[in-house]
Amino acid sequence: MKNLIKLFYIISFIFLATVHSQSAEKVDYLKTDWSFKGLFGKFDRGSLQRGYQVYTEVCAACHSMKYLSYRNLAEKGGPEFSIIQAKAIAASFEVVDGPNADGEMFTRPAKLSDKFVMPYENEKAAQAANGGAYPPDMSVLVKARGGGVDYIYSLLQGYEDAPSGVTLDEGVHYNKYMYGNKIKMSAPLSDGIIEYGDGTVASVEQMSKDVTTFLMWAAEPHLEARHRMGFKAIVYLIILTVLVYFSMKKIWSRVESEV
Repeated sequence: MKNLIKLFYIISFIFLATVHSQSAEKVDYLKTDWSFKGLFGKFDRGSLQRGYQVYTEVCAACHSMKYLSYRNLAEKGGPEFSIIQAKAIAASFEVVDGPNADGEMFTRPAKLSDKFVMPYENEKAAQAANGGAYPPDMSVLVKARGGGVDYIYSLLQGYEDAPSGVTLDEGVHYNKYMYGNKIKMSAPLSDGIIEYGDGTVASVEQMSKDVTTFLMWAAEPHLEARHRMGFKAIVYLIILTVLVYFSMKKIWSRVESEV
């Protein structure tokens, strides 16, 4: 009996500690209207294409996307660049290939089948270039971080001066949405840092939304197909439920009730 009471107290302590920890870490992230949310959610093609531009011109200098190929940019459900555009995008990068007939490695323009070019040769080179910190791969970053798209969107806009009493080491920045509020990456976005090809004003808020949308697609490239399948499944279940209801009603109508 004593052992059961002791076990009960241990479980209660763990439960209360977990609840307290979760409530302490809860953060009110910035909110925006995500077009891909909800049962009928779809990606905004313009936002995806602008998000790719932000990734390429700002993020790709440090962050890789090793699970994406250039052909994905032209696939249905994604940015949906034309094949010609996707080929031109790929050809603007060089990849190491080989060996050739002489046994030597060589560089060539990337093709649609190639993965996105990595910013560094290896992890050690990435750490050396970033003060010992390894810039995470962004392919599934949205899914790997608590808060998902709201966290990434808020983090990009959360840089500010550290409050009084908070000391930062050299090369560390204050971000109110970062876990622990300290981050080695400096603010990557500033108003007008890039020029959108479609004429959209490149504000920090707009770029944050666009690149986060692009990262959401990278993590869930089949989101639209999944939404369509879910809708069809719901319609099918509704029809099936109605048919079963009327079938059962017809069957039971033949059974005489006892008086």
